[in-house]
Amino acid sequence: MQDNSPFFDEMLAAEDAAREPYADYHSWFSGEDMGELRKKATEAETFFRRTGITFNVYGAAEADERLIPFDIVPRIISAREWARLTRGIEQRVRAINAFLHDIYHRQEILRAGRVPVELIARNDAFLPQMIGVAPPGGVYTHIVGIDLVRTDENEFFVLEDNARTPSGVSYMLENRETMLQMFPELFTRIKVQPVQDYPVNLRRSLAASAPANCSADGTVAVLTPGIHNSAYYEHAFLADQMGVELVEGHDLRITDGKVAMRTTEGYKPIDVLYRRVDDDFLDPMNFNPESQLGVPGIMDIYRAGGITIANAPGTGIADDKAIYSYMPDIVEFYTGEKAILKNVPTWRCSEPEALSYVLDNLTELVVKEVHGSGGYGMLVGPAASKKDIAAFRKKLQARPGNYIAQPTLALSTVPILTKAGLAPRHVDLRPFVQVRPDGCTITPGGLTRVALKKGSLVVNSSQGGGTKDTWVLEE
Repeated sequence: MQDNSPFFDEMLAAEDAAREPYADYHSWFSGEDMGELRKKATEAETFFRRTGITFNVYGAAEADERLIPFDIVPRIISAREWARLTRGIEQRVRAINAFLHDIYHRQEILRAGRVPVELIARNDAFLPQMIGVAPPGGVYTHIVGIDLVRTDENEFFVLEDNARTPSGVSYMLENRETMLQMFPELFTRIKVQPVQDYPVNLRRSLAASAPANCSADGTVAVLTPGIHNSAYYEHAFLADQMGVELVEGHDLRITDGKVAMRTTEGYKPIDVLYRRVDDDFLDPMNFNPESQLGVPGIMDIYRAGGITIANAPGTGIADDKAIYSYMPDIVEFYTGEKAILKNVPTWRCSEPEALSYVLDNLTELVVKEVHGSGGYGMLVGPAASKKDIAAFRKKLQARPGNYIAQPTLALSTVPILTKAGLAPRHVDLRPFVQVRPDGCTITPGGLTRVALKKGSLVVNSSQGGGTKDTWVLEE
């Protein structure tokens, strides 16, 4: 496969020569039988289906449970590239936590005029109930997913920050497990940094963020909305891998100033609740009174310092896509340093001049909802029909503050295995960060999502994307 595309091919340089991080893999791949590789790909799919690694699509019938396609050609990152990325990720996560503390306390960044007051005051993700609340250890975002895209050999951009309840880590872990089973000889030949210790590190990191008056063992539990949630597999997987209880709202109650879970031996206090339930459904006494998913009164216990909720309520203000456009300023304000990782240039459609530009250039831009996720509610201008653009134009004019727009980036490609051989497809990368009071751990690799349709820039699994194992090489 020769690289004749205008996009940066991470595996191949000109004339079918492998780039340095891929040299050993490409040498191995060149000697393999394509028929055997396709058979391995089918085996991997069977493994995923047998293990139950599926997800439900919102709005689809319950029976519409999908398997996320897995491609057996890994995405490989050199130790040098990874070292640069981790410096940028750590800096960004540090700034996000400082921003959250400031927004819910002194609001100095607003006083300094670096972020507009109205962007916070009118934002649905801002929780007045969190004003003045200091989480145990000062950690707001215990688990963060930073979505990165690449456009050239040394050009990486942050596409978005996931500071609420980032998902996808179970696929990172299962992708690696599958590759270890399918190609054990490769991991002998190529030294790849491990990811399998993520659950152990997560358990330790969460326990380290427990309240001061917690039990000796720092009891951790995972709160799930239940089996109908699209990420339920991941909730159950992580609870099992950490060796902690998976609970639903009806399993919990308030006892003696603590949140306690039902066990076979009665109710046991919880110190840290890794919640996968959105803010609005977390506590019917403080948020949505109709919620059946949360725990009545849990916010009162939280405010009193009786439990750690990971991630903290109200963290969504930090991954709002309108706030994203201010992240270079936010990083500089709290760290005193220029941002190591670049932002994608962003037009805030709430601003009349920006809205005018976006409306005039819809065919060339990507337009996203500020609170959107999963690839829903967005317009990819170059791939959209005239009908889609006309419909989106009306939505944009009706609620301009609900949208931001960005240029269409030339995302890098990594080959996938097809019936015809190797073919380039666009990818992004979500590294996962575990934050604790004394620092953070960034798992070497993360979740590489790949757009399986030729030419597509949308990598989300809900929109037909797949995943790859991500290898970070040892030095």
